[in-house]
Amino acid sequence: MKLKNIFTPLTLTAMFLMQSCSSPDPNLDRQGEDKLSARQTPVQIEEINLDIRDTLYVPLYSDIYLNKVEQEMLLAATLSLRNTSLTDSLFIEVIDYYDTSGELVREYIESPIALRPMESIDYVIEKEDKVGGSGANFIVIIGAERKISPPIIQAIMLGSQGNHGYAFTSDARSIAKR
Repeated sequence: MKLKNIFTPLTLTAMFLMQSCSSPDPNLDRQGEDKLSARQTPVQIEEINLDIRDTLYVPLYSDIYLNKVEQEMLLAATLSLRNTSLTDSLFIEVIDYYDTSGELVREYIESPIALRPMESIDYVIEKEDKVGGSGANFIVIIGAERKISPPIIQAIMLGSQGNHGYAFTSDARSIAKR
């Protein structure tokens, strides 16, 4: 009887630890769909009268060097897109991810995403995804039907090495207003 009482808590603890060690995709919503794909609209940008358009460059570091070139630390990164308008939607036409050599790695959306007033969305590049390298970046093309308050678009990078933790952000920069 005692063995059975001990076995059950140990089994439950082991099952909990095994489950907590698995890392589900941080970009999936509760229904198991990719956050960005689930938000895409069937409407094409040409069908929306966008008076304001901007192409933004967002630097992202999927790794950084510590002390020496040979000593790199991988980072988890989040691309955060925030509509700061209280009244108007922000349309996101393109989210493309480039590596250090300027090669396109991924196109994250196939059709536009509409962020309602004050709405935000983010996308995580996992720590183990080192394809981007130290000079990775996003190109994000946004639009609005009229002039709105500037959105906040940033990359947030996090990592740790031993007892040291690192966290920093980089802001989007406009490279082609239309």
